[in-house]
Amino acid sequence: MLHDPSHHTPPPQEVEVVLDAADKDILRRLASELADIAALPIHREKARLWRDLNDLKSVRPMVWINEICWHEMNVDDELTLRCSHPWAQDQERELRRALYQWRHLPADMIVNDYLVSPILYHSTDFGITEDVDVVKTDESSDVVSRHFKVQIADFGDLEKIRMPVVTRYDRATALHYGAMCEVYQGILPVRKEGQSHIWFTPWDYLIRWWGIEQAMMDLIERPDLVHAAVDRLVDAWMVELDQFEAQNLLALDCNNTRIGSGGYGYTSRLPGADFDPARVRPHNMWGCSNAQIFSTVSPRMHWEFALEHDLRWLQRWGLTYYGCCEPLSGKIEILRRIPNLRKISVSPWCDNRRIVEQVGGDYVLSRKPSPAIFAENTWDRERARAELLEFLDAAGGSCHLEFIMKDISTVRYQPQRLWDWASLAMETVETCLSR
Repeated sequence: MLHDPSHHTPPPQEVEVVLDAADKDILRRLASELADIAALPIHREKARLWRDLNDLKSVRPMVWINEICWHEMNVDDELTLRCSHPWAQDQERELRRALYQWRHLPADMIVNDYLVSPILYHSTDFGITEDVDVVKTDESSDVVSRHFKVQIADFGDLEKIRMPVVTRYDRATALHYGAMCEVYQGILPVRKEGQSHIWFTPWDYLIRWWGIEQAMMDLIERPDLVHAAVDRLVDAWMVELDQFEAQNLLALDCNNTRIGSGGYGYTSRLPGADFDPARVRPHNMWGCSNAQIFSTVSPRMHWEFALEHDLRWLQRWGLTYYGCCEPLSGKIEILRRIPNLRKISVSPWCDNRRIVEQVGGDYVLSRKPSPAIFAENTWDRERARAELLEFLDAAGGSCHLEFIMKDISTVRYQPQRLWDWASLAMETVETCLSR
């Protein structure tokens, strides 16, 4: 996530990374395991299948799992951190999670044959963070219930939304890159990469500052204030994007980068003919947007208060993805106004047959099976399979489709449930090859 509305992200520290031999050995051993996996030819085949899907030439539905409740996943200490240095722990955490997912729930996962050292920068964000009361049901989980306190109540409050200032930190980047190169030398190459896909979602932020009930009422009672607020927040994102481009901070996402709330971004359409490898620009990349809080807002108001504003952002990208949890089966007509739209989210609350009939093969359908099945008292494998088959039957072979299992808040501390879902999902979609 580029921004976290709950707090301001501090600038990166320009501190040399010095590791002891034990930490280096742990990281090198884990990276060696990952390098062996990355060398497997299956990743080239998976990349081709993802590319075919996003090019609207799909061979079969694709499957991917993310937003995993990692605090419930540890089995036999596979995820237990052994390093002592905080920087090494961050590296170790990502390596262990990648290895764990490959062992237990890979689906159509792809593993890179290199490691990424991010180009470090700092954005001053939007000048305002949420003021919130939090209720937890599990102290080890970062999934919580929130009650947002109103901070935007009138036009004067819109000044709280500031235009971000982006600063590139080349020395900090060099220090981290040098540390990675030293640790992983001879195992996996290290590449510097900037900001790839950007999660653009003005309404996810506005409701945290406005309050959900009041924001929805103001669509009717104070539409001018709502338009002004959305415009100002879109302006802020555009100002930030201009700085990313000017400071050469963007990185391609037509690879195994998550796009929107869906799967990987492989496509032959990007980066496009007008591409300078030394300077990635927005039109070489994927864009996205959504308005999750508009689930029961009419298509006309969804267009007026969300999509019409979003177009200023969306038109800057080569291809776009739209949607997340909001049901869009009654809003395809307005989505067709997005000129570079390629993928549409199909949440568990969609009318499946309606969206299939309206979309056909025009776009990729990014189907999100409900993760609630993992939270029940007992694991019902056959019902999980039936839910996948129900959507496949509705699609009838006419759609380009991905199944994305996400938003997994709990598996009742039984990670085998998610392992089993990954297995049965692959079994189910592979039957499409024999139809």
